[in-house]
Amino acid sequence: MSGARATRVIAAVRQAELPMLRAYRLWHEHTRKCADGCRTVRKAQDGCEGGRELWDAYRRAYAGGAR
Repeated sequence: MSGARATRVIAAVRQAELPMLRAYRLWHEHTRKCADGCRTVRKAQDGCEGGRELWDAYRRAYAGGAR
């Protein structure tokens, strides 16, 4: 697959991504790169402020936005 075509495919997949899965992916990507301690904590609630906000967004999306 060419580079341009692969980019379009990835963009199409992300566009069709479920809100819950997108929120989890963003949180997971953050924890892998976070230098403020998200990498070393056992619970998402114990991470940095940005990590906690991303986790809260995931929880809301998981609950269907009702919270």
